Amino acid sequence: MKMYTYVNFSGKCAEAFRYYEKHLGGKISMMMTHGQAPDQSRVNPDLKDAVLHARVSIGDTELMGADIPNAQPMRSAYLSLNVETDTDAERIFSALADGGEVFMPMQETFFATRFGQLRDRFGINWMIIHERPMAPRS
Repeated sequence: MKMYTYVNFSGKCAEAFRYYEKHLGGKISMMMTHGQAPDQSRVNPDLKDAVLHARVSIGDTELMGADIPNAQPMRSAYLSLNVETDTDAERIFSALADGGEVFMPMQETFFATRFGQLRDRFGINWMIIHERPMAPRS
C-alpha cells in the first residue's frame, strides 16, 4: 500500500507543478487537461485548459493534483520537505515564499538548524526543515 498527497488548485495546477519541478528538482510524470480527456462529450468548454490530473515526483514522494473550481488554499495541513543542508533549506524556502505568505521565517530551532513555514503563491502550505542531528541517548 502507498499513500499519496493530492492537492487541488483553482486554475494554477500546471503553473504550480512546473514551479515545483524547477525549484524543488521535481519531475512531472503526468499532466492532462480536461481538453485532453478521451470523452470530450462530458467536458465543460470552460474547463478545457484546466488540469484534470497531474503528478510530480519530488525526492522520493509523488505529489498529485488537479484544478478544481473554487478550490480553497490549504488550512491545517502542510507538505513538509526535509532537506540535506541549510543552503538547500534557505534556497527552497526563498523560492516557495516568493509571492506567498510566510508564517514562520526560516530560522534555527532546538530541533533544526533551519526551519520555516509558509503558504506559497498557489495556496499550498509548506514546512521546510533541515533537522538538527540528535545526540545518541546513553
